[in-house]
Amino acid sequence: MVTAVVGANWGDEGKGKITDMLAEKADIVIRFQGGANAGHTIINDYGRFALHTLPSGVFYDHTTSIIGNGVALDIPKLFKEIKSIEEGGVPTPKILVSDRAQMVMPYHVLLDSYEEERLAGASFGSTKSGIAPFYSDKYAKIGFQVSELFEDETTLKEKIERVIAQKNVLLEHLYHKPLLTVDEVYATLMEYKEIVAPYVCDVSAFLYNAMKEGKNVLLEGQLGSMKDPDHGIYPMVTSSSTLAGYGAIGAGIPPYEIKRVVTVCKAYSSAVGAGEFVSEIFGEEADLLRTHGGDKGEFGATTGRPRRMGWFDCVASKYGCRLQGTTDVAFTVLDALGYLDEIPVCVGYEIDGEVTTDFPVTTKLKKAKPVNKVLPGWKCDIRGITKYEDLPENCRNYIEFIEKEIGFPITMVSNGPGRHEIIYR
Repeated sequence: MVTAVVGANWGDEGKGKITDMLAEKADIVIRFQGGANAGHTIINDYGRFALHTLPSGVFYDHTTSIIGNGVALDIPKLFKEIKSIEEGGVPTPKILVSDRAQMVMPYHVLLDSYEEERLAGASFGSTKSGIAPFYSDKYAKIGFQVSELFEDETTLKEKIERVIAQKNVLLEHLYHKPLLTVDEVYATLMEYKEIVAPYVCDVSAFLYNAMKEGKNVLLEGQLGSMKDPDHGIYPMVTSSSTLAGYGAIGAGIPPYEIKRVVTVCKAYSSAVGAGEFVSEIFGEEADLLRTHGGDKGEFGATTGRPRRMGWFDCVASKYGCRLQGTTDVAFTVLDALGYLDEIPVCVGYEIDGEVTTDFPVTTKLKKAKPVNKVLPGWKCDIRGITKYEDLPENCRNYIEFIEKEIGFPITMVSNGPGRHEIIYR
């Protein structure tokens, strides 16, 4: 059984908690795309953790955690993260790294920062983790796979020379920064080899055998549907597919093996970075929601930046769930809304005087204005409630209204940040 846990919106939906919770019954948890540019905040019996590359199953000693071939692998960050959770009292996790994963190089991070600096006010709001330059190199076929660390020195240095010839043109003539050398890049790769060698595995073969044995596998996605480079708010997107369908590619399994897609929606909207965000709110209204949201307020787990805030967007969420192939919706951070007398919900977009409930392309999205329906709040703290029928009536009405609007079943409701603060429907 393979289950994918993915986001319906702009990321930050609470996927880490849901993966951590579902991993209790999983044998293998896989990160299949993205890199250390976004984080998952998890609160469990060991404490509070912000993961960036590690799969959210690392807190169970019965799971194997895998870095799939679709991940932008920043080796120093991965192993710094492993050390940090060990220092937090977590037993050393069982980690495997795909021999086909490609590595984020220090020059990717530099180029990311230099480009944001060059673009200034027209920048993409990058986390400057090297993700866009990394994926650019991957698809230009000049990236470095983990398996290449085990090539002979002459072959590897020849490739490095070809690659940095391109980089140095940019560094010298566009960014006016110091140039790369073959020896410097080779030394970095040898450091990475020493760190990662014990963990390298043919992940696709490992998973093939695991599925034959009937193991439970969790695919953990990063960000959400709105950040997908094909179907999201292009160009303000990430550089790898955020959809469950890509999980098969980024892990190396047949697509028909993915039987369940748990799509995570937050009970309101939030986003980090630039891009279209129709239901966005501002000022004191946004500050109040940001303060009440999350487990310590709505701030990026990787950047610490205040998240942009908005009301629940049924148009974007319906579209996001459809793209993911949703079988179950996990509805998170519902407890944060208990302070509100009334709760607006975006049910449509007005574009050029017409209202639509279908999510448009970015050029039309730029002109969209939210059409809101206001629902009564429940004005109480719902943390600690474990049965759906014990939730306040207005709270249940809010859930059921959104479920009807998006057209996908909400089967899990999260009413607190802890691992077991979940209500099943």
